[in-house]
Amino acid sequence: MFRLLFVFLFALNFLAGATSRQEGQPPLDSDQIGLFFSGTIADMAPDKITVTRAVLGKPAEKKVFLIDPTTKVEGKMRAKVRVTVRYKTTEDGDVAKSILVRNPQAKKP
Repeated sequence: MFRLLFVFLFALNFLAGATSRQEGQPPLDSDQIGLFFSGTIADMAPDKITVTRAVLGKPAEKKVFLIDPTTKVEGKMRAKVRVTVRYKTTEDGDVAKSILVRNPQAKKP
């Protein structure tokens, strides 16, 4: 009996908390969500970068991202480093909103 009451109160508390969080937050628009692409920089230019990624069992993918003055870059970009790009698709192409350069992991001896 005590377990049943405990489970019921826990579920009630969980549902009450979930609905209050949903009501308090404004809906997200497409600019806030964004799309992500992670891979290795294959080619760089001042106004664009090309990122490639290989997934086991699938052919390699290559994407070109335009860089504009509003693009936020975290880290030092150079060829053959891993990056995660948050981007938005526009009529001109995929525009990078932020680029996060991943630090290489230290090699173990």
